[in-house]
Parts: sequence; structure tokens; C-alpha cells
Amino acid sequence: MDGSLNPNKHLKEQFVSNLTGSSMFEIAVMSTVAPLLSVLRHSICSSYQTVTPAKKNDHDNAILGSKKLGNYVATLSVDFLFIVLPMLLIFHYWVYMFVIPMMVLVFSVVTANRFDASNYPGGPLSLRTNVSSYRVLMMIITFLCILAVDFKIFPRRHAKTETYGTSLMDLGVGSFIFANALVSRQARSVSSANWKAAVQSTSPLLLLGFARLLTTRSVDYQVHTGEYGVHWNFFFTLAAVSILTSIIKIPPQYSGIFGVAILIGFQYWLSHGLNVYLLSDERGTNILSKNKEGIFSILGYWGLYLVGVQLGYYLFFGNRSTTAFRTIKWARVRVSFISLVFWLVTVLLDRHVERVSRRMCNLAYVTLVLAQNLQVLAILMLSDFNAGSKISALEEALNRNLLGSFLLANLLTGLVNLYVDTLFIPSFSALAILLAYAYCLSIITGIAGFYGVKLKFW
Repeated sequence: MDGSLNPNKHLKEQFVSNLTGSSMFEIAVMSTVAPLLSVLRHSICSSYQTVTPAKKNDHDNAILGSKKLGNYVATLSVDFLFIVLPMLLIFHYWVYMFVIPMMVLVFSVVTANRFDASNYPGGPLSLRTNVSSYRVLMMIITFLCILAVDFKIFPRRHAKTETYGTSLMDLGVGSFIFANALVSRQARSVSSANWKAAVQSTSPLLLLGFARLLTTRSVDYQVHTGEYGVHWNFFFTLAAVSILTSIIKIPPQYSGIFGVAILIGFQYWLSHGLNVYLLSDERGTNILSKNKEGIFSILGYWGLYLVGVQLGYYLFFGNRSTTAFRTIKWARVRVSFISLVFWLVTVLLDRHVERVSRRMCNLAYVTLVLAQNLQVLAILMLSDFNAGSKISALEEALNRNLLGSFLLANLLTGLVNLYVDTLFIPSFSALAILLAYAYCLSIITGIAGFYGVKLKFW
């Protein structure tokens, strides 16, 4: 297209279209390796104390603050080398050959630390810390994939599927919603505001949704309409789920039952003809038809959110009278068992009801998201075996700014796509760009956390 900021738009859209994904087994393997990297870093992580930034009018404090900022950036860089860099390489090349050595290495380090626990002050990581680490890990995987998928170096089997199938990137939006549900106000039994306040608090998500829509149109950015539709996007889905949850208030101990009822009803609707409509390429002129995938999938994501609320309440927030040790110990057992159950249910649904479909957010997709996310969380809880475990500085920084880091990742991804011909760049150059992008994102988020900058509204 003459004068276009994105002349290869259609080629890029075709590059991420008509894909069938990988296998559940490969997703399970990747869901083992990624959290093991974090467990290893927790086991050997040196303690870090947050530093108050220096005052501008105090020269000595400014020098001290600068030195401590430098030390902090160095710590972030080490975290990057331990967690982000191996994850990027594993997803691109060596996932199968890496899993066994990683398991042996983590077991050896944890065992050694347990025998020498007297040299490590402090107890095991708390449940809250483990959940925070899990949410951060899912975000790291997301921001690595959203840019990598535009390069040929990224295996096509990890990109989003067109209709049915399972892939790493298919889990992104579902994981984001589930991660928020686990620690939501509803899961913590915190009284919710009225629906007007809820809509007002969700307005930033709506603004982000419209901003993304206008931006992608104005710069002629590639958009695969089979993902959400012509106008719909991820932020609109988040806003819709948030509004529905606020308007229809369900006690956390019953939200899972209500969520399962929604998911079964939605699956029945899909199996009786709705799936044909949603997967067809035909679109009418009305707004519903143009955005049918995004609008109808709200039911699936809302059901997923409600199930996540009850799981968060049941696993972490419901039994406040239980001692801390028992809570940590039995939460790990419960999470592992529930993850295994959801894996089995996913296989049965995929074979006998309807194959996994992220595009429709059907029942098999929801159970896959639950199984994979709980597996990651269960592995991260292995840090509790090591009394000297400490969460990394990078994880702390990302946890303070999950949404902010996600927005920055989207902005950097857009800039790279506009100024780099991602389809025709050599593999080595593509890897260098991905490493620079991931490192910049890690450092910028870390520095923002260092100075107390925080962006959160959902």
C-alpha cells in the first residue's frame, strides 16, 4: 500500500493465520521448565532491600541513591540472565532437552540448601509471594511471545491457533484473567463497590481498548480479525468481565458453581450450532457480527474468572483460622491435585465433547487454562522447601506494575513492527532484537518500581 507505515501488513497477517498449534504435552513441558527457572533463582537469590530514592537537593544522598540504583540495575540484570534469557531460548529451541537437566539442577540446589538451612535466615516464601511470582511469570511469558511471534525465528506451533488446537500463545488472555481472579477482591471477600463505581473503575480499560483500536487503524497495524473480530480487543474483554462481575455479585464460595453453570450452558450453545457461526469467515454489517468472536467469548472468560475467584478463596483466602505452615503445605497439595484433575478433564473434553478453541473460549479451553496455570503455581510452590528462598528483584518490580509492563510491552512491540521488517530479518538479528526488547522492558519496569511508579486499575 503506497504511503503506508506498514507496507507488509497483509503478509504479517497471513504469517499468523491458519495455524494449528502444538500439543498438550509440549505445553505441559514448557509449563514445567519456566517455573523451575524461577524456583532456581529463588533458591540462590541474595537478599535485596528496597532503597528510598535520593532527594534532589541533597548531593550526598544523590550520590548514595545513584550507587544503590546502580546495584539494583545490576541485580535486575542477573535476574534477567537467570529467568528471562533462558526462557526465551527454551521457547525457541531446546524445551524438551532442557526439562530433565533443569529438574535435576533445581532438586540439587534445593536439597543442598535444606541441609544448610542454618545459613539462610528467614522462612519459606509466603503464599502471597508464591502467587505473585506466578502472576509475574505468566506476564514474562506473555511479553516475550507478543513480539517474538512476528519473527520467523519463533516456532509457528507456539503462535495462536486459527480455530481449534492448543498453543503457548493461546493461553495468554485466559491466564491473565485467571491470574487476576485468584487475588481479586471477590476471592479475598472484600466488599465490592456499587456498579457505578465499578464501571468508573473499569473506564481506563475501555479507554485503552479504544486507544488500541484507533492506534492500529491510524498506523495501518496488522490485526488478525479471527482473534477477536474487527473492532474488539483484549482490553474490551477485560472490561466486560470486570463489569459483569461487579454488577452480578456472587459470594466467592459459590462463584465457581455459577461459573461452571455458565461454561456448561455456553458449551451446550456452541455444540448446537453457535460454533459454526463463530468460526465462519462470513460477517454481517452489524457490530455484533463484526465482533462475534470477542463478544460471545465473554461468556467463557467470565465463567473462567468466576471459577478462578472460588479457587482463590478456597486455596488461599478462605481458611483464615488455619496456621501459616499448614496453609502453605496443604495449599501446595491442593493446587497440584486440582491441576492434575483439570488436565484429565481437558483431555476428555478435547476428545469427546469439542476440541480446545481459544477463539471461542469453549469449555475445553477454560479447563486447559486452569490446568496449566495451576501446574505453574504448584511448581513455584516448591520454593517453600528451601528456607533461604527469596523472590527476585525483577519479579518484585513486575508485580508492582503488571498492567504497566504489559502496556509498555505492547508499545515496544508496535514500534519494532513499524520500524523493523520482522518477516525478512536474519535469525541472529531477530534474536538480538528480542533480547534487547526483553532487557529494556525488564530494566524500565524495575526502575519505575525503584522510584515508586505504579499503574494499576483492574
